[in-house]
Formats: sequence, C-alpha cells, structure tokens
Amino acid sequence: MCLAVPGRVLEIEERDGTKMATVDFGGVIKDVCLEYLPDLQVGEYTIVHVGFALQRLDEESARRTLALFEGLGLMEEEFGDQWEIAARAAAGSDGTDGADGAGDVDAQREAQR
Repeated sequence: MCLAVPGRVLEIEERDGTKMATVDFGGVIKDVCLEYLPDLQVGEYTIVHVGFALQRLDEESARRTLALFEGLGLMEEEFGDQWEIAARAAAGSDGTDGADGAGDVDAQREAQR
C-alpha cells in the first residue's frame, strides 16, 4: 500500500544541488526531497510520498492524519524500504540508482558528515 504521509519540516539544506529537508512524521525523522516544493519553509507541514514533498498541509490536518495512521499501525509500514530507496535516490549521495533497496539513510547521512 502506498500512502502520502504528512510531516513537519525541521531543517532545509542543499545537498549536491538538490534541496532536501529533515522532516518529522510524528516522531519518525526522515530526509525528504523538496524539488517539487522548493519554497517550503521550516515549520510548515507537507504531504510526502516515497521521500518527495508533494503539497503543503495545514497543521490541524497533518496532526489528524498522523494520529489516524498511527492508530491503524501504518506508520511503520510506510517508513519501510520505499523511504530508503527514495531518499538515497533524491540525495544522489550513494552513487547508485537506489534500485536495490539496501542500506540505511541515517547511516549514510552520518557517513557524509
């Protein structure tokens, strides 16, 4: 199942020419590509699908949706391999096309520092 998950932007930076954000999805922190919403600002909420911010969302709607997903047990399912593949491909930092699904985005971020 594919879901567009809402999250709150914590940080924004450019990585290898790609605008990226650190986004909080109700306690789950992930890297997200902002190329479709380049004017998104820190503190705003966005709908994210497979690692790409697709649309702005108001805070109330974001919180309701996150609570619903959590209650249904969908948060862990959504943050599986799809996130890993999309985040690596968007960041372009691993030298692959991300098709194999292996690896850990957080470990890669630490390695880049």
